[in-house]
Amino acid sequence: MKAVKPLLSDVFNAVKEYMMTARRPYPFFNIETKSLPVTDNIYHPAPAAFVELLMKEIKDSKMEDQVIIQSFDMRTLQYLHKHYPAIKTALLIEAGNNNSFRKQMKDLGFTPTIYSPEAALVIPTLIKDCHDLNMKIIPWTVNEKSKIEALKKMGVDGIISDYPNLFNE
Repeated sequence: MKAVKPLLSDVFNAVKEYMMTARRPYPFFNIETKSLPVTDNIYHPAPAAFVELLMKEIKDSKMEDQVIIQSFDMRTLQYLHKHYPAIKTALLIEAGNNNSFRKQMKDLGFTPTIYSPEAALVIPTLIKDCHDLNMKIIPWTVNEKSKIEALKKMGVDGIISDYPNLFNE
C-alpha cells in the first residue's frame, strides 16, 4: 500500500479545514523534536537549524499559539526558549534519567510549560514540585485505564496515551 508522510504544513491545513467544517476549536499540536548530539547533521540538523526549520513552518501556518514543542534533548528546548520564548515547551524525561528534578531544571536553565516524565516516575512530591513552579505535569505513555485513573487522582494535569479511547470508557 502506498503511503506518504505529510508535511507539517499539510497536517496544520487539514486540521484547520476539518475544525472549521466541524465548528470545533483548534487542538494543540504536541510536536516532538527527536535529536541527539551524536546524530546532529547526520539524521537531523543541529538544534538551531532544526528549531528554525520547525518554527518557519509553525509561523507560516500561524500556529504559534497552538503548538507545544517537546523533547528529551534539552538543546532544542533551550534554543526555543531563548529565541521563541512565547512557544510552549515540554521537557520529556525517561525513567532511566538519574538526575534529580532540581538538577534537571537547573540543567535546562528555565522552567518549561510542561514537565513530561515517564509515568513510572510520577509520585505526589514530583507533582507538587512541578505545581510549585507553575508548571504542568503530563506523564507519558499511559495505556492502562487503571493507571490513568491513579494518575488523575494524584493530580497530574494531563496524560499522554496511545489509546485516547480509554478516557471515554
